[in-house]
Amino acid sequence: MSDDGHDQNGHENVPSRQRRRFEGISSRAYEHPADRSALVALRKLSGFDTVFKALSALLPERSLRLLFLSDSVRVSDAQFTHLNDMLRDACYILDLEKVPPMYVTQDPQPNAMCIGLDEPIIVVTTGLVELLDEEEMRAVVGHEVGHALSGHAVYRTILLFLTNLALRVAWIPLGNIAIMAIVTALREWFRKSELSADRAGLLVGQDLRASMRGLMKLAGGNHLHEMNVDAFLAQAEEYEAGGDLRDSVLKILNTLPRTHPFTTVRAGELKKWAESRDYQRLMDGHYPRRSEDKDTSVSDSFRQSAASYASDVKNSKDPLMKLVSDIAGGAGDLGGRVRRGFGGFATGGSPKDTPPQGTTGTDTATETDATDAPDDESPNGNG
Repeated sequence: MSDDGHDQNGHENVPSRQRRRFEGISSRAYEHPADRSALVALRKLSGFDTVFKALSALLPERSLRLLFLSDSVRVSDAQFTHLNDMLRDACYILDLEKVPPMYVTQDPQPNAMCIGLDEPIIVVTTGLVELLDEEEMRAVVGHEVGHALSGHAVYRTILLFLTNLALRVAWIPLGNIAIMAIVTALREWFRKSELSADRAGLLVGQDLRASMRGLMKLAGGNHLHEMNVDAFLAQAEEYEAGGDLRDSVLKILNTLPRTHPFTTVRAGELKKWAESRDYQRLMDGHYPRRSEDKDTSVSDSFRQSAASYASDVKNSKDPLMKLVSDIAGGAGDLGGRVRRGFGGFATGGSPKDTPPQGTTGTDTATETDATDAPDDESPNGNG
């Protein structure tokens, strides 16, 4: 251990501390609403797992397993013991019964991923291991365990399969367009699944500043003394609110081909969730259990997803989203005026001179409708 509190591998010497365990927790507790609705719907499909086992023959999963086994280092009590302790601790906190295998592979690019159809495996690169301190790495391991608990390793395979299929039928104009439309929608879900896994990482590490530092390092490298978490989060605010409608369109075009949200966006979203009432209730022990997953309503999940998107639009500082919100608000006011007008005629009076009965209630309902209406998950860092 060096004098500055770091060992020879650059890991911060952070004293162990007691962390809350979430016994029997359902992945629905931390999943982003859009991610959750997709997963709930897929889990309800009869025979879905059977179809994916058939698809596994078309994908190089077995080859990847052999590749990592033969050319990477498997984490265990004898190898990368500090990572093995983190992995077991993450599985204990999220109550994942079967600890997935983890491998460290030689790659200077910081990255991590959870892959596999039948049994997920976790892979981290040497670049990531060397970049992050102990608490930052703990959040990343929790992120990947969250992917495993949610079943993202199974469902994200759709994206890989369809992307490969799109390349094969690129010569068929209409066929390629149809597949790429589905791929674009799946990428949106994929980006939301990354936000879900970031939340799982926070539940495991239970240290928001460490999660923020890890994301900041993925963006700026191992120069922590030159960076500041608050300034980094200010970048996220500037990105969301800055510019005009042209910048809003460019943001959309830059985001569409990506499977991961931008790093500053991930940091901002995680901070927002950590400050929410849902997170506090979860930390107080109030969360959905896995035993209740079978009773989950698909329609309720989609309504929550729609409400989440509507809330994002309403609260966004992005110029385009503000315009959409203003248009929605204007339409709501117009609808209220129409209803008030018909109410006045129905009672035989003038809307101008005699306010119709129930006007106040109509206004409130109009605002609620406008709020709840659904106006419309290259990778960076851990996967």
